[in-house]
Amino acid sequence: MNNSFFAPPIKKNMQSKILVTGGCGYIGSHTIIDLVQNGFEVVSIDNCSNSQPETIKMVSQITGKTIINYQIDLCDYEAVKKVFDENNFAGIIHFAAFKSVPESVEQPLKYYHNNLSSLSNLLKLTEEFGVKHFVFSSSCSVYGNTTDLPVTEATEFQKAESPYGHTKQIGEEIILAQAKVSDSKYILLRYFNPVGAHESGLIGENPTMVVTAILPRITGFAAGKFSSFSIFGTDYPTRDGTCVRDYIHVMDIANAHTKALQFSIAENNKSNCEVFNLGTGNGVTVLEAIESFERVSGTKLNYTKAPRREGDVMSIYANNDKAKQRLGWNPSRTLDDMMRTAWAWEQRNK
Repeated sequence: MNNSFFAPPIKKNMQSKILVTGGCGYIGSHTIIDLVQNGFEVVSIDNCSNSQPETIKMVSQITGKTIINYQIDLCDYEAVKKVFDENNFAGIIHFAAFKSVPESVEQPLKYYHNNLSSLSNLLKLTEEFGVKHFVFSSSCSVYGNTTDLPVTEATEFQKAESPYGHTKQIGEEIILAQAKVSDSKYILLRYFNPVGAHESGLIGENPTMVVTAILPRITGFAAGKFSSFSIFGTDYPTRDGTCVRDYIHVMDIANAHTKALQFSIAENNKSNCEVFNLGTGNGVTVLEAIESFERVSGTKLNYTKAPRREGDVMSIYANNDKAKQRLGWNPSRTLDDMMRTAWAWEQRNK
């Protein structure tokens, strides 16, 4: 394996300890790598309810740095407070949340309790311990089934199509209200559809719950993990009848979180709460994503067609000008790169 993937030179940066919640999860683990490579010290909290505890070991192997994970529930205020007592955090990146759209439709109370109680606890501790920088993992789901495309940060929210999306809308409202009375700086990152895996092949999307996201379903089906693969909805008024999404490589998303922290630390904020879209700006249909995977992997997918799935929006893709101009962030990986790294991870992990 290419040794360049392991323990790359750490760039000089203000040495700051950052708390990453959900650090064993998909986006959190990739972000820890980018943070460490940019000179930050990182501590994780993840109860591993939908992630693998071994992931943090892989992150340590890639970075050459031992990463501590506290395997506790963020809804347990006293347990989380002990972590703050033991560490002096300059910033927090809050990923940890339940995120399955179909499950949120089936079990809404589970999502409202977990996603909002954990956020409330972290915001209380941010104030109590004087943490200056807070980055919130939001989602394009806050825009609902908008027809204003591509969406900008000023695009008006529509009714959320799922309880998951609603928890992100409420979460943003809570943070906006808190920012008005706080000395801390908050950044809301609304990202679109993270896919792909780290180039080393050591980490990727590896949930413990039922897999509903499109790319793990594609790669898992191709690898023989699943007996079937269905496209939910082929009668949408789109160019080929399937949903349109803005797929973006997880390492590009990860780098945006590092840049958001650096932006806040450098006091470049224009207000106590800034909002940024994170997407490529390209709308890709489900069928186009499948074609890219088939091209990269050389594997033909014998998928089936199924009715539309409750909670799915028809089309969503980003205007990312603000993140490019203000954060200096520029996604560099192509759709084929996303498919190639996801497939490499699947083959290694199967």
